[in-house]
Amino acid sequence: MARSYTAKDITVLEGLEPVRKRPGMYIGGVGSPGLHHLVWEIIDNAVDEAMNGHASSIGLTLHADGASITVVDDGRGVPIDRHAKTKKSAMEVIFTTLHAGGKFEQQTYKTAGGLHGVGASVVNALSKELVATSKRDGQQWQQKFKRGKPAGPVKKLGAARGTGTTIFFRPDPTIFPKIQFHSDLLAERLEIISYLHRGLKVTFEDKSQKTKVVHQHKDGLSDYLGFLLSELSAKTIHETPFTMLKEGNGNGIRLELVLQWTEATEEHLRSYVNGIPTGSGGTHENGFRAGLGKALRNFIDTHNLSPKGVTITAEDLREGLVGVLSIFIGNPQFQGQTKDRLNNPELTADVDSTVRPALEHWLNHNLSVAEAIVARIILAARAREASRTAQEQVSRKSATSNRMNLPGKLSDCTKPDAVDSELFIVEGDSAGGSAKQGRDRVRQAILPLRGKVLNVQSASDAKVLENKELSDLVTALGCGLGKNFDLSKLRYGRIILLADADSDGNHIATLLLTFIHRYLKQLISNGRVFLAQPPLYRIDVGKETHWALDDAQRDRIIAKNSKGKTRTAVPEITRFKGLGEMMPKVLWETTLNPKTRRLLRVEIDNALKTDQVFEELMGKDASTRLRFIMDHAEDADELLDV
Repeated sequence: MARSYTAKDITVLEGLEPVRKRPGMYIGGVGSPGLHHLVWEIIDNAVDEAMNGHASSIGLTLHADGASITVVDDGRGVPIDRHAKTKKSAMEVIFTTLHAGGKFEQQTYKTAGGLHGVGASVVNALSKELVATSKRDGQQWQQKFKRGKPAGPVKKLGAARGTGTTIFFRPDPTIFPKIQFHSDLLAERLEIISYLHRGLKVTFEDKSQKTKVVHQHKDGLSDYLGFLLSELSAKTIHETPFTMLKEGNGNGIRLELVLQWTEATEEHLRSYVNGIPTGSGGTHENGFRAGLGKALRNFIDTHNLSPKGVTITAEDLREGLVGVLSIFIGNPQFQGQTKDRLNNPELTADVDSTVRPALEHWLNHNLSVAEAIVARIILAARAREASRTAQEQVSRKSATSNRMNLPGKLSDCTKPDAVDSELFIVEGDSAGGSAKQGRDRVRQAILPLRGKVLNVQSASDAKVLENKELSDLVTALGCGLGKNFDLSKLRYGRIILLADADSDGNHIATLLLTFIHRYLKQLISNGRVFLAQPPLYRIDVGKETHWALDDAQRDRIIAKNSKGKTRTAVPEITRFKGLGEMMPKVLWETTLNPKTRRLLRVEIDNALKTDQVFEELMGKDASTRLRFIMDHAEDADELLDV
């Protein structure tokens, strides 16, 4: 008999309890992105003070433990006076009440990173401890919190010079499984802030590495564009970038834009709203792309530059484009608290009408530059047309409603469309044979590849799409690629790269990742790509069997099992030359069995840095590889010494 359902069964979460109960709703998750989102919320508040003319410097300190942060600004200081409605200190209200802040009305902040009023309180709720210090009116005040609750009232610390706010916080280990801030990620975000807010002094001190860096850029986005071009190692096709700055323009929007076309094969646009990075785009990006497309097409039509027999698409117009778009508005509407997508519907038309006439005017007054850009666009269109036939052929083969279309060497599973189904991409026929025999035939498919696949980083699209190994892979996946990519048609829940646990195997895995990163990046962003971790060694100690992924783990196992052991327990070590040497049962036990195996999910934390590394290691320029090797030689030595 079903249990009764009454008022007693209703749970009411009060204060900040909802945040602690469901942190993912507020910060996107409790992994590394969610952890760092706490920092972004506090930084955004400091930047808001600078953005509105109340602060000239901000600073962030990563403490020696790598797990606690201090953010300081020289703004007005958090108010500490009594709040009329709650009868509490304004400081306590800000840090303990959701949807409380000074950004809902524009009398206090004309522009701000977000108007949700939840940033400071969410950080407090998810912190083991937080200390807020405010300097204002010649005095210094402080309040301490524990897991979102006041540890005491606001205390007056004494006289103080200047004004500003200092926030120290330590995330709660009962919420976050791993608390370790990434210094490089923090440093990059702070440097970008200094570009977006020209003249703002931004300091980053990393006490874990005993380093301190100060950023201040008088040329703002122009300096940022130069930085991006350098990071991408992109060769520009025109010397002077397009720049524009529009204030107000009747719609209250401050818009700044810098653009430069390069020989790169992809578009690289960084967009920001009130200093907040909008990685998922939004209405401001839609407006920018619309305005850019209209301006370029008007110029091409006016000057009769359109080639016969070639259709220019929107993607052709933007191929090789590197740019930064930054807007400041009074009432940003973001999608979710993570604030990575702008939803203001009016921004599309506003940005379009601002960008189009400015870019069109620049093109017509810089004819040599404009003609070089148009020549680049036509080249992109012709290259796309050249690869279209091959791409369509792959896409037709990928229409796998009829299983006869699948590659002959694919050993499919009986439930390929199941959420828990898996495709193992295996190095060589020998390893493929062992994997086929050892797998779970219901949910695990095996696709063996012959040798090392094509390096797509330095190959044309047509050559890539004509490659049989890669074509078979796309066909097996079923989701197509490029414009025809459709995640809903993906035939497997996980894509697992399974290569030998040696240097050759690592190289093959890298080649496959290069292909996936360039042509099937959505698989990575959706968390579908994994690296299998097959053992390199088998160590038998008496009746016990151990598996080691590498030399270091082998040595640790031997050392651990040598303590107190007699001579009769001397370890027997077997090194696998390849997966093909493993018996199917062993391969299942160590690598295929979901209960005992180890998988690494492939993730991209920094898209720009990832693009740069792929180009350095897999691109045509051998000198960049040599430079990378020399720059990281010390790291390799450290690994060898482990």
